[in-house]
Amino acid sequence: MTQILLRGRTLTFLRYPESADDHAAYRFEEDGGVLIDSDRIAFAGSFAEAKAAAQPDVSVVDHRPNLLLPGLIDCHVHFPQMQVIASYGAELLDWLNKYTFPEEKKFADAQHARRIARLFLDEMLRHGTTTVAAYCSVHKASAEAFFSESHHRNMLNIAGKVMMDRNAPDGVTDTPQSSYDDSKALIAEWHGKGRQYYAVTPRFAITSTPEQMEMAGALMREFPDLHMQTHLSENHAEIAYTLELYPQARDYTDIYDHYGLLGPRALFGHAIHLSERELDVLSDSGSVGVFCPTSNLFLGSGLFPYQLNRKREKPLRIAAATDVGGGTNYSMLRTMDEGYKVIALRGEKLNPLASFWQITRGNAEALSLAGRIGTLESGTDADIVVLNANATPAMRLRMETVETLAEELFVLQTLGDDRAVADVYVAGKPMKRELGI
Repeated sequence: MTQILLRGRTLTFLRYPESADDHAAYRFEEDGGVLIDSDRIAFAGSFAEAKAAAQPDVSVVDHRPNLLLPGLIDCHVHFPQMQVIASYGAELLDWLNKYTFPEEKKFADAQHARRIARLFLDEMLRHGTTTVAAYCSVHKASAEAFFSESHHRNMLNIAGKVMMDRNAPDGVTDTPQSSYDDSKALIAEWHGKGRQYYAVTPRFAITSTPEQMEMAGALMREFPDLHMQTHLSENHAEIAYTLELYPQARDYTDIYDHYGLLGPRALFGHAIHLSERELDVLSDSGSVGVFCPTSNLFLGSGLFPYQLNRKREKPLRIAAATDVGGGTNYSMLRTMDEGYKVIALRGEKLNPLASFWQITRGNAEALSLAGRIGTLESGTDADIVVLNANATPAMRLRMETVETLAEELFVLQTLGDDRAVADVYVAGKPMKRELGI
């Protein structure tokens, strides 16, 4: 088997860091090595130890003085919305009708879907993101295009065809039966193929009839190892309209609970405006609330109570995400920069170590995939990002005064973007040069 040995300053997290001084929460090597055997991490530790564990003829790639971390993870993103990012002046429901639905009509064209899927995944890798949980459009062809491009890159990604049978224009709706049939065919073709995972994807309760929600629940019962992704309590007008459509429900979360869509692999985008009852139900089921700070700010939806939810007696499992195209940047660094501000506006702080835990191991745990991605542990998939905190003149100037690892991470989070990504490895293969990104 082919081995390569990456040399650099290595950082991987063991648990959530409670403070910037919580050194027991992570493992850091000033002169570190990550030994890759084929597509897996064979060893990570000091460079001397990694070199001793390697084959005599191992190829060494020296990334010093850059940081080597697990590849970044984005837990909620809409790949068909690349051409609506940075569209002006709408809140959630208007955004969907004015921008999103007209754009997603284009994805009935398989060639268009393939082009955007290719560009989207290239953009993710350029920003250091090696795994996403992606919404496709309602069209089966859009999911086929996404999975085909993902598989071609050997990326570990989660995606699903949106299920949507009402309150949307012709061209972006299906039926309860066709959504079930198309999803089941995609599961058979793609779930578990290479590194691909399927997510049952009802867009949200507003665009799914009870009959379609039943079909989504049926898929989860038939395939309990799948992920499920949808939207929850992003916007006050959305919540009110949802409860008009489902008058029998106690609250928004109760709708998804009724159809069997809660659980440890259930990802609820936004989840901003939740009652204590709803938070308890989500916590008891192990469901995940996905923090999308840039889109929540851009669409004026609200401030996600990150620390409050994490510190509850029954804590909510939390992921973080860009939510492109309501989100305004493809970078998880920029996302956590805005996340820091959202949390600060609620009177709390998020320390830099916790930010990087969230977008690596934290998001992997939220996806129930920490045994494969999100760390530099031996035996895990070799998805690795190389970060350069001196990538721009402004960053270099600031770095002249930086004294600690936590300070360096905060510079990357606050000033960094795709220019700070020196390289990115997918299953052991360097991708920036491969893809010309």
